[in-house]
Amino acid sequence: LKEAIVEGIGQQEIIIPADLPLVQELGATLREWAQIWQDLYANKTTLFRSVQQMAYSLIEYRSQIVSGTLPKDDLVELKKKVTAKIDYGNRILGLDLVVRDEAGNTLDPDHTSTVSLFRAHETASRSVDDRIQEEKVTFWFFMTISHLISLLATLFSTVHTYSLLMNLKNFVCNIGEDAELLMSLYDPDQSEFISENFLVRWDSMGMPKEIEKLNNLPALFTDLSSSDLMRQRLFLVCQIIRVGCMELKEGKKQTGGLRRPFGVAVMDITDIAHGKIDDEDKQHFIPFQQQLIMSPLIPSRVIGENEPLTAVFNKVIATREVNHKGQGLFVTLKLLAGDLAQVRKDYPHFVDRSTAIVRKMGFPEIILPGNVRNDIYVTLLQGEFDRGKKKTPKNVEVILSVHDDEGNPMEKAIFPGAGYDGITEYKSVIYYQVKQPCWNETVKVTIPIEDVCRCHLRVMFRHRSSQDSRDKSEKPFGMAFERLMRGDGTTLRDGRHELIVYKEKEKQTGKQFHHSGVIPMTKDSFQIATLTCSTKLTQNVDLLGLLNWRSNPEDLEQILQRLMEVEGGEIVKFLQDTLDALFSIMMETSEKETYDTLVFNALVFIITLIGDIKFQHFNPVLETYINKHFNASSLLFQGAILKYLPSIINDIQTVFDPIFYCSLYNPSPPPPCLLLISPVTLTLLDVECLSLLWQGYYLACMTAILKQMDDMHYAHYISTFKTRQDIIDFLMETFIMFKDLMGNVFPADWIIMNLVQMQVFLRAINQYSEVLNMYFLDQAHFEIQLWNNYFHLTVAFLTHKTLQLESFSQEKRNKILNKYGDMRKTIGFKMRDMWYNLGPHKMRFIPTMVGPILEVTLVPEPELRKATIPIFFDMMQCEHNFSPGRTFETFENELITKLDEEVEGGRGDEQYKILLEKILLEHCRRHRYLSQSGEELALLLSSLLENLLAYRTITHDESPEHRMSCTVNVLNFYKEKKREDIYIRYLYKLRDLHLDCENYTEAAYTLLLHAELLEVFDTLKNGQHVWTQQELKERLIQEIICYLDKGKPTVHTKRRSYKLCPLLQIKQAQFYENIMHAMRPQPEYFAVGYYGLGFPSFLRNKMFIYRGKEYEWLEDFSLKLLSQFPNAVRMTSTAPPGDNISNSGGQYIQCFTVKPVLTVPCQFKDKGVPEQILNYYRTNEVDQFQYSRPFRKGEKDPDNEFATMWIERTTYITAYRFPGILKWFEVKSVEISPLENAIETMEMANEKLSNLVQQQACDRSLSINPLSMMLSGIVDPAVMGGFSNYEKAFFTDTYMLEHPKDQERIDVLKHLIALQIPLLADGIRIHGEKATEQLKPLHNRLVTCFQDLRDKVEKHYGVITLGKKSRVGSVVMPYILSSTLRRMSTVSTLSNGSSGLSSGSVSSDGPSCLSSQESVPAPHFSFFCLLTTGNSCFSLFITVSFL
Repeated sequence: LKEAIVEGIGQQEIIIPADLPLVQELGATLREWAQIWQDLYANKTTLFRSVQQMAYSLIEYRSQIVSGTLPKDDLVELKKKVTAKIDYGNRILGLDLVVRDEAGNTLDPDHTSTVSLFRAHETASRSVDDRIQEEKVTFWFFMTISHLISLLATLFSTVHTYSLLMNLKNFVCNIGEDAELLMSLYDPDQSEFISENFLVRWDSMGMPKEIEKLNNLPALFTDLSSSDLMRQRLFLVCQIIRVGCMELKEGKKQTGGLRRPFGVAVMDITDIAHGKIDDEDKQHFIPFQQQLIMSPLIPSRVIGENEPLTAVFNKVIATREVNHKGQGLFVTLKLLAGDLAQVRKDYPHFVDRSTAIVRKMGFPEIILPGNVRNDIYVTLLQGEFDRGKKKTPKNVEVILSVHDDEGNPMEKAIFPGAGYDGITEYKSVIYYQVKQPCWNETVKVTIPIEDVCRCHLRVMFRHRSSQDSRDKSEKPFGMAFERLMRGDGTTLRDGRHELIVYKEKEKQTGKQFHHSGVIPMTKDSFQIATLTCSTKLTQNVDLLGLLNWRSNPEDLEQILQRLMEVEGGEIVKFLQDTLDALFSIMMETSEKETYDTLVFNALVFIITLIGDIKFQHFNPVLETYINKHFNASSLLFQGAILKYLPSIINDIQTVFDPIFYCSLYNPSPPPPCLLLISPVTLTLLDVECLSLLWQGYYLACMTAILKQMDDMHYAHYISTFKTRQDIIDFLMETFIMFKDLMGNVFPADWIIMNLVQMQVFLRAINQYSEVLNMYFLDQAHFEIQLWNNYFHLTVAFLTHKTLQLESFSQEKRNKILNKYGDMRKTIGFKMRDMWYNLGPHKMRFIPTMVGPILEVTLVPEPELRKATIPIFFDMMQCEHNFSPGRTFETFENELITKLDEEVEGGRGDEQYKILLEKILLEHCRRHRYLSQSGEELALLLSSLLENLLAYRTITHDESPEHRMSCTVNVLNFYKEKKREDIYIRYLYKLRDLHLDCENYTEAAYTLLLHAELLEVFDTLKNGQHVWTQQELKERLIQEIICYLDKGKPTVHTKRRSYKLCPLLQIKQAQFYENIMHAMRPQPEYFAVGYYGLGFPSFLRNKMFIYRGKEYEWLEDFSLKLLSQFPNAVRMTSTAPPGDNISNSGGQYIQCFTVKPVLTVPCQFKDKGVPEQILNYYRTNEVDQFQYSRPFRKGEKDPDNEFATMWIERTTYITAYRFPGILKWFEVKSVEISPLENAIETMEMANEKLSNLVQQQACDRSLSINPLSMMLSGIVDPAVMGGFSNYEKAFFTDTYMLEHPKDQERIDVLKHLIALQIPLLADGIRIHGEKATEQLKPLHNRLVTCFQDLRDKVEKHYGVITLGKKSRVGSVVMPYILSSTLRRMSTVSTLSNGSSGLSSGSVSSDGPSCLSSQESVPAPHFSFFCLLTTGNSCFSLFITVSFL
């Protein structure tokens, strides 16, 4: 749940989040970008990654703001970054520009003047443009430097810095006194500590000193490099120090506040560091091991308190089992990628202000610019102290402090551990009676950089007694010190330092210890170790000389030369300061060329150094320095450019657009450098360029003035015009000016400025509409042009892209509605009222206003549509009343034309279709004369919209077949409406779709439809040339023939009235040559059903016949089909689906092969036609297709299964023949009986036998095997010609009694059986002529079987003869069509010689080229030919005109 403010109640309730306005803006921006980001990914654009990075940055910024951990200054800085990032992202994504005040808050146009708002837009736009230009310049410079580095060294992979987050949940140990826990990272193999200490103070009750941190004591170990984490072993160690008495025992009053070693705890975190374990919620238990005071009775495996700390840790680590008795620490651990700044950004919920930052005792692998550090780590190592007069060694306490030269202590300069503030004086752990104590205690000394040179470490030594009374009398017995900076200005060297211990004289015992009373005593010794981690303090005198070059400018040349001798590791630590010093030398000594070469060599030396493999990790440091610090010199860079601007501006003018110069001039106070540029550029600027610049100011001022005017001002201003003509001129100019200014001056992303302008213009237009009603509505003063301009202005206003709320995100839409409302409705309602006010003048705006009104009604706003659609009915009524024919044909034609243009342009939707039909029907049905014609128009428009919407939707579909289907639906609609102009336009769209898919045949048929519309003598204009329709028709025919020639499938066209040109004669000769020899592949046909509501409307629950491509089989076709509908399910059954499938929401596809039904053209009937031509008609010029599915009716007859075997034969009839303008057409189906199936089977068997015999007779080289197999299958007694089962099923008395109406069909079947005998006779004769010696036995058996079969058939079904045979070498027998065979079978042939078909009925010279039934009047000569080219074939019926 989030906090929010609720305003209003009920329907007026508004919930306002209580988040900061910037957080709300961030959320809104991210939501808006998310949708764009998704679209960019879908379109695979290169902008996708850029948006992703910007979105991730905004998410990080939002997390930091919401966490509430940022200081005020950081929050202000972050706010600037966020707004800059949002504005930059909006610009490159084409979103709206956000205008803000100086504090970064969004401006409210209601409380900001229009001119100020314009200036804010201008400033914001210029800022974003500068940012984009800066990105380009930075990118260029960065690429240049990167290229230089890449030439010097190999690019290495980025090395990350890591951090380890530890949270101390609890510490369980029975101490009885206060305690301190010092936790750090430790390498047992090197016996070295990696990090400083994390300090936790525990009280005697077993609770943290800060009780609010109970169970939550987080610490972040930072600056860990990959080499640190990849150590062989890495441990988290903890030293527990007891703060209290010397010994835990009862007795005399003991000294308190002593720090005594109590125990240790260790945990192996190697797997966590290596990334093998990552469970932030798992609590790890670290067992506690106590340290004891050593004595001869204690075994050696027990850890003594007087042992060195590193030895204690190593001993515990080596111990596998610890008897902890449940005592120890509970911690959680998580490894995080990134340095401290990165972790705070990425994990603000983990790292907050309460998290202790534990620094590494050393530098990370990379030191980024801006990371300032000045830490000196001091480790108290060991000492050796004389016992003096004491019998036992002293209990030495070391007291460390930092003092200046005056002896004044530096307050809070010492940090014993992270998590607590600094202290002024640090007291060490006390080892009981140890002569050579080893402390190994490390503290951090942090003092201002400027004070390091005058400070030193002071170490005091004091014996501590266990009894309080004695301890008070103990004074420091020695002192040592060490300066932090040497005389040459370099910092104290890292490593061990032997300090001299100063002791006081005997006589001064008991007095206060002063410097003047001490003398060196060589018997005592003390060692410390120091480590300087500073980005400002160097231990190299040569580097120090460069950093402080201003102190010794006379030695600058020597300093620059000696820089090349400095060790690389020291330079990279101070890379930023070194580069700053070099650039400062360059800028401050620019007037002299003395140091230019030295500075350049130094820069090259540093870049070469970073390119070295040893310092590869510092590549990002140089890049960051360039990005963050190079721009500091941009003003000087601009100043240098100004010197050369006058000399190059003429050249620049030939390269850049004039608007570039306009951007140099700004009426607002410009920067000083632009004050120098402007006078130069103004003399070169084009006047038009300045006018473009000032248009924005002009419009802003005009908008501001109009915004201040009320109704009285408008009325007074109109009254100042002296004549009606003055008002006309003013309104004319105003309407035109408003229309030109809307959206053409302010950029599209200035959304607020555009909305303010539209709001002001809306009020002005409404005021001027009242003037129109008042002065120019009556018959005498009506001004049609003025009213026309008004309507066009309102339409332009209403359809302006700034007001189309549906194109905006929901959040942006709500903002506009809450602030401005929907201005489209306001102007739309006003325009409706103005239309109705026209009265009898309406007819003067028909049909010119049909298109503009249609644009208004198509705006997707329901209330606006309901208010403006009735204007259409009013137009229908006006034209009906005033036209002589009492029709509204002009309105109808114009509306259909404009509707087609608008919908194709992307406007209109399904809701509009429904609403338009509903409103028009309601108005028309109430009208006396328009009820019928108006209803027809309403339904017509609804049908048109359905087709157009489907066409528009499918134009973006990947399937060209779907686009073709919708195109055909639309052009068929316009064909029925006789809108030839639009019909032809869609014909050519269909043609282009076919050409894209290489459907050349279908493209030709599509053009054929246009050619059929053309007449012979009419003319039409095509550009500047005037074509006669005859010329255009001839041109189309040539293009059609070209496409048919390219088309692979066989096609057929029939054309008349075409002049036979020489080119066509050559083609004709080539086609004749291939008629009888070229092999033409026959296409397969497939029935496809689309069932389910998941398909588009033009496919849903419909079945189509598809014409396949050459050599395309069912499986290949099905795969292609299913690829268009990946979610569809292929049906396994070929039966029609039930309602459960048809009405389901899914997609089901049914696909199977169908056989085309041969339809012989009338000119070939009763003529002998070559088989090659018949093969063409078997798969072309077809519109009927059959599919047979066997099933049973009644009980199965065990003796004759054919008696109950029915065939469900579905005949699919298409609306158009194949091939056509599509490769598919819709179908319908019928069912046939078994007797009809038997008749068709016999017809096909006879036809197949006849064709095979003809082929064997014409070509003696063909193999005889197919003929042998067919003859054997028919005459063999086991088969009995394939008709014995028909005799049992249909030629019985029982069947005749049950089916008396089938007598005629039974006679046909009998005659078909009789007709088979002469065909078999010719086949056996040819078989005998071609049979080899091996086939003689088979032939003899065929002759014997045939004789038995002939006797039986002629006895029961009569005799049929085909006539005498022709001589050898000519056609052996006539070419017989199946229809001819069937007609011959109907002739009664009771005697062998009666009613035969003589051979003279067919010419022995072959088929006639011209049917005797076709007569062509002179002076034309018509002929029919079949043209083939390769695998293509088409027939032409050509009429040649002799002129």
